[in-house]
Amino acid sequence: MIKLYYMPPSGNSYKVRILLSLLDVPHEKILLDNVAREHKSPKFLALNPRGEVPVMDIDGVILWDSAACLVYVARQFGGDIWLPAEPVQMAQVMQWVALAGNEIQFGLQYARRGMLHDRWTAGNLEQGQAISHVALGVLEGRLKNNDWLALGRTTIADIACFPYVETAPQARIALEDYPAVVKWIARCKALPRWAQR
Repeated sequence: MIKLYYMPPSGNSYKVRILLSLLDVPHEKILLDNVAREHKSPKFLALNPRGEVPVMDIDGVILWDSAACLVYVARQFGGDIWLPAEPVQMAQVMQWVALAGNEIQFGLQYARRGMLHDRWTAGNLEQGQAISHVALGVLEGRLKNNDWLALGRTTIADIACFPYVETAPQARIALEDYPAVVKWIARCKALPRWAQR
């Protein structure tokens, strides 16, 4: 049985919960207390030395990065649909997962964290917003003529990018300037079994 350690405010946890839900994968959810900073406790740090969620325990094998968790779930339970094994198609998906771990993280995620928790991991609001607009511009450019980010269908590319794009207003970024992105958010949320935040 898969155990997923998560916290609701975490967009990275949300990514994994979305894919587990879409693929109807049985799993046990272990909610950590964000206020008590349970993710920084010695017990949790033994699972993830980074002190972050999500963490996935697969019968004693520990994965502690959202991208790693998405790759595992996609390949184990999604066949070739969510993350194809064919090299070119895999690369087309993974370039968007990389965007999620770079411009989306350093822009949207860190600006949101700063605004919500007054914790500025890298830079200030203005810098975070500048990087955010780069990420959103890339997404808007792709989604103007495509319903999904890769391969003409939903893949882990969409799931990896979704959570912090959806919460862009919490980083004081208006999504109205990105109409194709707004439509994509609605398409994602309309998928059957899409996990609720």
